[in-house]
Amino acid sequence: MFGCLLQGQYHSSPGYRVLHAHSAWQEQFILRLTSVPACYSPASCLSLRSGFWFRLRRLLFWLLGVYIAIPFLVKLCPAIQAKLVFLNFVRVPYFIDLKRPQDQGLNHTCNYYLQPEEDVTVGVWHTVPAALWKNAHGKDQVWFEDALGSSTSSKACVMGTACVSGWGDSIGSPSERGMTYDALHVFDWIKARSGDNPVYIWGHSLGTGVATNLVRRLCERETPPDALILESPFTNIREEARSHPFSVIYRYFPGFDWFFLDPITTSGIKFANDENVKYISCSLLILHAEDDPVVPFHLGKKLYNIAATSRSFRDYKVQFVPFHTDLGYRHKYIYRSPELPRILREFLGKSEHEHHP
Repeated sequence: MFGCLLQGQYHSSPGYRVLHAHSAWQEQFILRLTSVPACYSPASCLSLRSGFWFRLRRLLFWLLGVYIAIPFLVKLCPAIQAKLVFLNFVRVPYFIDLKRPQDQGLNHTCNYYLQPEEDVTVGVWHTVPAALWKNAHGKDQVWFEDALGSSTSSKACVMGTACVSGWGDSIGSPSERGMTYDALHVFDWIKARSGDNPVYIWGHSLGTGVATNLVRRLCERETPPDALILESPFTNIREEARSHPFSVIYRYFPGFDWFFLDPITTSGIKFANDENVKYISCSLLILHAEDDPVVPFHLGKKLYNIAATSRSFRDYKVQFVPFHTDLGYRHKYIYRSPELPRILREFLGKSEHEHHP
């Protein structure tokens, strides 16, 4: 075992310190260590401190200026707020070829494109039930379209995921009106090929706004879907924007509504789920996690209370299913619930009987 005792003495030359080291063998070493020159006068120390505080104050004033300028920038350029609502410029993960769902392990999925209007193209992923997975491998779009009307599909769920204008590899710019029109086109396309099989609409998060817009229009033209499922829904975009985590630092800013919420509606963005449910006449299922940090749980519950007392639902089932905080499903992991298949079977089974007496 080796022990070392260090004793310190100051050398007469400024800027150096001499340490005499005595080892266990009584061998002596002299180490010369360069040190940082100290403040030789109170004036120089004060100058250093004042320079630091000056830079810190300048940084704080700059941050305060940016903080105050952002609300005025958003108010003058409503398109900024629209971008923050849609966030279609964010792609995570980025390097994915949406034309090849099989690269993501979806060998039972077909990618194709629909064209709701000129200069607008909507990408669609069409997934078939587990009973058709083996048969679906390597099949083309024609086979998948025929599967929509097959008898097997009536016993399981054929799912179509559409990237409306501005998302994924779809062509076009996002807007509430355009997204609703895209969804209506996709619904009509599916309905024309599904025969007597039921068609359900499922919306998640911002997609619940598109879903209720769509179903309201379908009910107004008397062609409602067999059921509507809303996952993590909000009441309207203003209440959601006020509750969103992004708004925390400005929530108590004077004139918050005028600076941040009014530009959203000025851009034609409302997503008024609370108004739409008053005109919907089909079964409604709402799923919401209590620990949702993006769309607060109380907004989903509030939407349910509005729908449950609406006259339009008096002949249809309205159900709210909460998921406890301990489950950790948060905003987008409800699909992991082992209870979800049972919940859907029970709800959709009752919905079919109500829709087809």
